[in-house]
Amino acid sequence: MTYTAPARSVGRLKRPFGDLYYEVSGSGPALLFAHGLGGNHLSWWQQVAHFAPHYTCVSFAHRGFAPSTAIDGGPDPADYASDLAALIDHLKFPDVRLVGQSMGGWTVLEYALANPTKVKALVLSSTSGTLDRRGCDPSGGATYDAWAEDAEAKVAAGLAHGIHPAMGMNAAARTPALHLLYASIDAMAGALDKEKVRAGLRRSAHRTVEELKNFRVPTLLIAGGEDVVFPPFVASAIAAALPCGEAHLIPHAGHSPYFEEAATFNRLVEAFLARQR
Repeated sequence: MTYTAPARSVGRLKRPFGDLYYEVSGSGPALLFAHGLGGNHLSWWQQVAHFAPHYTCVSFAHRGFAPSTAIDGGPDPADYASDLAALIDHLKFPDVRLVGQSMGGWTVLEYALANPTKVKALVLSSTSGTLDRRGCDPSGGATYDAWAEDAEAKVAAGLAHGIHPAMGMNAAARTPALHLLYASIDAMAGALDKEKVRAGLRRSAHRTVEELKNFRVPTLLIAGGEDVVFPPFVASAIAAALPCGEAHLIPHAGHSPYFEEAATFNRLVEAFLARQR
């Protein structure tokens, strides 16, 4: 059996801040991936390889994240959605399917809210995007606060052993090679002040689920049961509040189910996209 690799191209889109780096692989309906704070375009290696035979897969590095142009003072997450809009326009896609991981949820949710007729499907992985996640807690914040206290202790314990919070101690123990790769991709951001970016993300996460009561873009929220960065129970709460929402928990995944449990993640996304045709 002879394998033929999907067509692949690399580009740099000129933006006011500099260049937005992107890669296009495969053919078919447009499927775009927005990475998290610990990643870049390479984060999606397991998704691009899986989906490129049937979709035009686009991965990119957010502004300020190498190999996109660095920004003095760091990027403002409020600018992410406009970069995505410019990229979609540049590639002349009539419609798109969007997958956002953690920080990437800010990008794809804001784009979908501004362009609902162009988005055929939205996947939010370990993220509530610009929604106030504590405000999405059906208990009024009590469950969130208890989770946050426990998660903070687990993050500290992991860091003491050199474990990246975006994977967590159990995932790192199960797949040390993946943990090494994740940390290596994370380090490609160089001198980028990620704490400053994180503060910008928190500052801009102010939406309520009530604002999305008429948001009819089919939306799948995927969460990891061992996540210490995003409260997994919030995913199902958001899905229940959306007109076209659904949620799925991957019990043994941490904050990066797309990276840690790629086969399961890809299967869930693939089935979800098939239902939106």
